[in-house]
Amino acid sequence: MKVLVTGVKGQLGYDVMKVLDARNYEAVGVDVEDMDITDNGAVKRVIGEIKPDVIIHCAAYTAVDAAEDNEELCRKINVLGTENIAKMAKELDAKMIYISTDYIFNGQGDKPWDPDNPNKEPLNVYGQTKYEGELAVINNVKKYYIVRISWVFGLNGKNFVKTMLRVGKEKGVAKVVDDQIGSPTYTADLSELLVDMAEREEYGAYHATNEGVCSWYEFTKEIYKQAGLEVDLSPCKSGEFPVKAKRPANSRMSKEKLTLHGFKKLPTWQDALSRYLKEIEY
Repeated sequence: MKVLVTGVKGQLGYDVMKVLDARNYEAVGVDVEDMDITDNGAVKRVIGEIKPDVIIHCAAYTAVDAAEDNEELCRKINVLGTENIAKMAKELDAKMIYISTDYIFNGQGDKPWDPDNPNKEPLNVYGQTKYEGELAVINNVKKYYIVRISWVFGLNGKNFVKTMLRVGKEKGVAKVVDDQIGSPTYTADLSELLVDMAEREEYGAYHATNEGVCSWYEFTKEIYKQAGLEVDLSPCKSGEFPVKAKRPANSRMSKEKLTLHGFKKLPTWQDALSRYLKEIEY
């Protein structure tokens, strides 16, 4: 099995390559300098030469607030770029795994979102473009997985855990919202699942975050506790932190479909955080 991974310099793409290497698969990782996904000619040329059996599409525009001011660029990368890749997957009859987000839902209520829930009502530009990316995959690829994740942290690049550790050390005080509920996703754990999916044919939409739910405040509290940092941490409401892009209040996601199709759920987010903190310097 030959696998192409896009966005290889990002948190997820980096870890997916590590898992593929560990399982002795022929893996090719690309980033924007190797293949600009918005350039259809480049996509055709690069993917046509590699001829992968599986494409794990991790590349995306993920700057949620900046997307509100850069809608055209965000859409170009998340929709057009995904469509270019999906068309090549179709041409080669390759499997495609597309990474999506909890932001495709409106975040209302308190029930976990089902992966096959038809009500997609993104609250911001980023969520809308990721949903349109999903449609590009569905409309072009026969053998596809759509994998929705949230609150991502990994070794490579910036993330919430690293930011809060820095804030805690530098300032000793932090305020974090407690009215947005969801689940963190550790890229090392997610990558194992994505490669499991690549090995199998249980296609469709799935949710894949670490087990357990929390607010951003509770997540931060656990970060400081596990890191042994004394920080004056207090909860606040989303309204106290005006941001350009509206965030969903309820990002709980049902992962029962994973079990139903023989995939393993990810470990708890607390366990994932513990392993992650051992991997990074802070």
